[in-house]
Amino acid sequence: MKKILLSSFFNRKTLLVAEELIGKFLVRRVRGKEKALMICETEAYDGFKDKASHAHRGKTTRNEIMFREAGHIYVYFTYGMHYMLNIVTGNKDYPAAVLLRAVEGVSGPGRLTKKLRIDKKLNGKFLGRKTGLWIEDRGVTIQKKLIRRTPRIGIRYAEEWAKKPYRFVMKGKN
Repeated sequence: MKKILLSSFFNRKTLLVAEELIGKFLVRRVRGKEKALMICETEAYDGFKDKASHAHRGKTTRNEIMFREAGHIYVYFTYGMHYMLNIVTGNKDYPAAVLLRAVEGVSGPGRLTKKLRIDKKLNGKFLGRKTGLWIEDRGVTIQKKLIRRTPRIGIRYAEEWAKKPYRFVMKGKN
């Protein structure tokens, strides 16, 4: 069973989406070839108060996509070398997104985007076949006891928000 996740899946609380993406499949089509890899690690960024979020200080040219409807793709460039893939979640005008950190066989958000040829060309587009990037439910169920919640990585600057358990990792995968 392959079912493409629609905007209704993403138009929910960010932490719930981040957890439920574990075990779903990120699918990328490039030049007619599809590659599907199971999502094993995510991080949630939730709202104006979240000091780790790009939207913490309000809407800017860079982060305006986080304020769009759920299911939009938010790709940004970091450290002058890595693209990061995020999926917008929740209600329009409430800035929230989930960073995809790892898929089966690929650990690290920069490696993930490199492997799947994801870059700024997808920024602001909507997940789906037309875009060449979507997420599928293939009937895999990951039991909650097999998902670890931990603090996010690499955001010490976010003060107390750095310690929030907004990272979800499938045990045994990373």
